[in-house]
Amino acid sequence: MTDPAASSDPKLPADIDAAVDFILDRYRTFAVVGASPRSWRPSHGVMQTLMANGFDVVPVNPTCDEVLGRAAYPDLASIPADRGIEVVDIFRRSQFAGGHVDEAIAVGAAAVWMQLGVIDEAAAQRARDAGLAVVMDRCPAIELRRRSD
Repeated sequence: MTDPAASSDPKLPADIDAAVDFILDRYRTFAVVGASPRSWRPSHGVMQTLMANGFDVVPVNPTCDEVLGRAAYPDLASIPADRGIEVVDIFRRSQFAGGHVDEAIAVGAAAVWMQLGVIDEAAAQRARDAGLAVVMDRCPAIELRRRSD
């Protein structure tokens, strides 16, 4: 398996740890695809952690109107352009990740973050080829805690 963060673009990080730091240091607005209003769901906790760390978080879920007091959108294309989505955090099974990566590219996101267990090498490569930073099979909440230790 290739390094999920590897990129031919010299402006993007060449390894996964560098990609994690690059994204968390540079971008402040996350769209969380698969965000859940249910407090026991991992996406809910990750949204809380991102918000507690000063990130602007936009939930994406076609089955609800709001998550953690934030308006939810059915898909990335429905988010108003002035929200300036920088990172698309994908909380969906690997089989659905590719479609969301393609949406992220289409809306002009700067980075794609696929959660723990979400792996789609072809989609990651499409994102890198489009100039997006990529993190795969990692969790931003875990990475934020790791960085604060």
